[in-house]
This record gives sequence, C-alpha cells and structure tokens, in this order.
Amino acid sequence: MCGITGVFHCDNSKITGENIVKIMRDALIHRGPDSAGIYVSSDKKIGLGHRRLAIIDLSEAANQPMANEDKTVWIVYNGEIYNFCELRPELEKKGHIFKSKSDTEVVIHAYEEYGFDCVKKFNGMFAFTLWDEKRKILFAARDHLGIKPFYYAVQNNTFYFGSEIKAILAHPNFKKDLDEQNISLYLTFASLPTPFTLFKDIKKLPAAHCLTIKPNGEITEKEYWNPIADAQNQKSPPVAMLQRTGKIKNQNGLEQYFINETKRLLKDSIKSQMVSDVPFGCFLSGGVDSSTNAALMTESLGKPVETFSVAAKEFNQYNEFEYSRKMAKLLNAKTHELLITENNLFDFLREYPYYADDPNGDQICFLIFYLSKLIKDNGVIVAQVGEGADEIFAGYPSYYLSTKLFHRFWKPLKKLPNSIKKILCQLVSFSKNPKLEFYQEYLRRLVNNEEPFWGNAIAFSELQKKRLLTKKFQETLSPNYSYEIIKKYYQEIDEINPSADFLKRLTYLEIKVRLPELLLARVDKMTMAHSVEARVPYLDYRLVELALNIPEKLKFKNNETKYILKKAVENIIPKEIIQRKKQGFAAPLAEWLKNSTTAEPFIKIIKNSKLRERNILDYEYIDEIVSAHQKGKVDNNFRIWNLITLSLWYDYWFK
Repeated sequence: MCGITGVFHCDNSKITGENIVKIMRDALIHRGPDSAGIYVSSDKKIGLGHRRLAIIDLSEAANQPMANEDKTVWIVYNGEIYNFCELRPELEKKGHIFKSKSDTEVVIHAYEEYGFDCVKKFNGMFAFTLWDEKRKILFAARDHLGIKPFYYAVQNNTFYFGSEIKAILAHPNFKKDLDEQNISLYLTFASLPTPFTLFKDIKKLPAAHCLTIKPNGEITEKEYWNPIADAQNQKSPPVAMLQRTGKIKNQNGLEQYFINETKRLLKDSIKSQMVSDVPFGCFLSGGVDSSTNAALMTESLGKPVETFSVAAKEFNQYNEFEYSRKMAKLLNAKTHELLITENNLFDFLREYPYYADDPNGDQICFLIFYLSKLIKDNGVIVAQVGEGADEIFAGYPSYYLSTKLFHRFWKPLKKLPNSIKKILCQLVSFSKNPKLEFYQEYLRRLVNNEEPFWGNAIAFSELQKKRLLTKKFQETLSPNYSYEIIKKYYQEIDEINPSADFLKRLTYLEIKVRLPELLLARVDKMTMAHSVEARVPYLDYRLVELALNIPEKLKFKNNETKYILKKAVENIIPKEIIQRKKQGFAAPLAEWLKNSTTAEPFIKIIKNSKLRERNILDYEYIDEIVSAHQKGKVDNNFRIWNLITLSLWYDYWFK
C-alpha cells in the first residue's frame, strides 16, 4: 500500500521542476515510508509521485513510478491485486516480459494487453494513475468497492490527483477554498459521498470507476462494475436463474446453496488476501466477522495468526476482551491488547484533522487509530479486518428494524391520500420530545415522497438541519441537496433491477454511500497514519455479488440478522461467538459527553471554532443538543461528535 500523487498540465504551462512533485509526494510520507520516486515527462507536462510501503517484492525492482520495457507507459499505484499471480502467466504467454515479482508490473502489462478494460481483470483493492505516452492519455481507476481513495481536481487547465487531499493542497499553484454547500452533506451523512469534498474543485473518483483525461483537458468517467448489474451475471446467478436452470428446486436447496457458496468464496478471499512478503496480523474483536477472519487466516498460514484488540478502560460495555481472548486461546494465537482512555482521545484529536483531510464523523476512527499504532509497534505491517460483512450480509439490527418498518408501516401508509399523510405528519410535529424526532422525520419523508431509508449513519435529519443551519445559510442551499444523493442511487437500482426487494435496495445504497466514504475511508486513513495496510476480505467483489443475490427472507430467517453468514461459519468458529448478542465496535463517547466536566473540552472545540465566523451553524441549537444529551433525554453523542470533527477540520485547514 502506498501514496500516489501527480499533476498534468493541459495547456501551455509546464512543470518547472521536480521539487513541486516532490512536495506533493512527501505530503504522503506516512502512507509510504520505505521509498520514494518521481517521474516527469520529457515535455514537462506530466509529473507522477510515489511513496512506497513495501508489501510484495521488497526489492528496488518494484519501486515506483514504474514503466514498461520501452518506457512509454508509466504508473503510480496504491493497493494490492490479489489475483496477480494468476494474471501474470496469461500475460507472459502473450509476450509480456517482467523484471520484478510485483503486482504493480502486472497492472502495467494488463493495460498494454487489455486497454481500459484491464480493471475488469483485477480482484483487489487499488487506486492507480497510468500515463500512456503514445496515446497521450492519463488513465486512472479505483477498485470495485472503493477500498482505496482517489482524489482529483482541475484548476486553470491543470489536473491534480492524490491518495489524500493534502497532496493536492501541497501544490503551490492550487487555490484552496471551502465548499460551503457541502457542509450540509457532511452533517447528513457524517462523511462526503462521492464525488463531493469540502474543498472547492476537489472531487473523489467513485468506487468501480475509471477516468481518462486527454491533453486538451477533456475528462471522461466510466463505471466498469456495478454490484447489482454484475450480480445478475452467470458467475453469481440470481435466484430466478438458479431455479429456472433446475440447480435449486426448493427453499432448503436455495439456503444450502448460499451457505456453501458463502463459505467457499470467503475461504478463497481470505486466503488470496494473505499474499505478502511482510508480517501479517488480524484485528480481533471477538465478533463473528473478525473471529472468522482469524480462524481462516490461521488455517491458511498453517500456524496461529497474531491478533490485535482494543477496548475502553473502565467501561465494560465497550470491552469484548472476554470473547477475543477465547477466540485467540482456541487458535493458540499471540494476542496484543490495548485499553484506551479519555486522554487518548484528547491526543488523537490533535492529529485527527491532518490525517482525515476528507473529514470523517465516525467515532471508530479513534479506536482504529490506536489499534493501528499497536499493530505497527509490534512489527506487523499488514492486518485483515472485518469491514463490509454487516453491510452485505445484513448484520445490523437497524437493517432488520428498517425492513420491518417498511413492510408494516411504510407500505400501508404510502397508500393513504396525501391529505391524511399531512395530518399525521402535523400531529407528530407538534411534539417537542426529542425521542419523537425519528418518527417526525420518517413521516416528513413519507409526505414528500422520499425514500424511507437514507443510510445507517445519518447524523442530522432534514428536520434537525432546519434548526442547526442558519436561515441565511439555508437560503444558499440547493433544494433537497442531501436527498438528491439518495434519490440518484435508488433510481439506479430501480432501473437495473425493478423487482429488487427493500433490503437489496437498502444494501445498494449502503455500498454506494456509507461503505466507501465513511467505513472504508476511516480504515484507510487511520491505518495509513501508522503506515499499516488493512485488507478487507469480506469485500471481495465476488462475495458482494453473491450476497446481493440472497433473498431478504433468507438474510433475516427466523428474525436473525446475518443468518446465511452465521450458518456458513458454524464449523469454523464456536457457537458461543456466533450466537452472542451483537456488540458494536464502539468507544464510550456518549458517557464522556454526558459528564459536563469531562465534556467541556470537547464542547469548547465547537464553540471556539473559527467556523462560527461563517454564520453557517446555529449555536443556540447546538447548546440544546448538548443539554438534551447531558440530561439523558436523548443520545446525541453522534451528532455532537460530527460537530466536533467538522470544527476541528475547519480550524486546521482554514485557520
């Protein structure tokens, strides 16, 4: 895993010296401390920078930027292609000559052989930029699920890109400015959905997309994989196709098919993602996902994998060591544990805005940051994590509740005349009880013909934002600004699969919004802050395709979340872990914020922020939010945390 950056001039201007690219590149030194490289084209139009974290082929032959034999194709690449060992012999048979044992070189030759379609050959996590000297085209791509980030910007006919925004901002000619409208998006989604960021002109390349830019500056983006559309192909056949071909004859056969395929693909994914020339480890919480990871990694290694766990000191409800220790003992694994405190959180907040230059409102950033430090301090460079399992296999109780609400209430209410819907909405809206805010927003969406489910990490609802955002600022916002993000993805799935059930539509939205830009972004930024590579075997695109074909009634069989995955791992991990009540990976932020004494330094971050000068937020309403939380009226810790992270981010980048 590495850091990539670069610049491409699409007019008469040129790169005045390698030092400019070097400054951009070294803004990413934490992503790649092992080596560094630069390529500047002979016409000074294109400059590529790379910081390397050596994982596969530790020799200098694998350093980047890397070129093909005649130096007409250059690449900077971040990530791992797990099937590179299978692709290499195919390319060698076609006449391609390799000088290293790296997966980077496979990407170059695959591009030479297959052109832009090379991305369809890859199974892995990646973000890369490739310069084709003959065609005078810059080609970039991001992996299927968005595990690796890719940011880009265009200003004054110059194209900038980087693994992190700070690399773009490091260029002396790039003009930094705040995109105020997108603050509204952040306050909704606790992150910025693609293609948005909080910086004007800086965008994210969406997951499963590639980008080409010509010398005249013309940019083209194209989706090369879609989780729903590709889930309907022959490799992961949908239920209807299985039944039509006679492979599945009844409900029991269907269930067993998905159990067997889940187990097969999960084993294959975990094994294939263990390719490495440096020490390996595993995050272990003691839940189903991480325990399965640890067990199957141990099986593939032929020896116990090292495990790493973190918990909050003095808060037993956030401590899962009982289960992580049982799993580690069963595997005879070497364990590493860390207890974090409120002081750790203060220390983290000093560094947070720098590493999260695309801000992330997930509280788990704090835990992953220290867990990654624990891993690095023990000499381990690569760790597998369980991210994505709950999203694709429906593991959250909130998914189950949302599905039940949809079938029992939303569908019947949807049939009522608009006049009745409005009356219901008005009746509920009269109450000032914060515990009713969910139902008030739910009915608002019903009246406005919006979708009921917006995501599993919505910080502030539209009703709440009407009070949080000043009236003056609201006047500057486009109508339905946040909802347009949601609407677009629901329209996509309805076009691709009109018969998709509610859970499949919900999952598609999560895969497109929350998973890449909140969950995977937090893992990437917080692990790379300590030069640690995190791998996510549950997000092998083949496993995602399979999971999207599992019917709603099987994912929630017997009212049990993640039913198919739990059945698939019955003989892999103990029943005690499979059947234990789900305990989310969390920190005691709610408790720290309830105590007015311990909360004071956190609240000061919001109140003393220079963001106040922009007249975007209503700080009297923020006082109400804090007061309601501290009086125990409603749990507002997630909302408060999002205001903390936004304020910290703004003060760091716009102080």
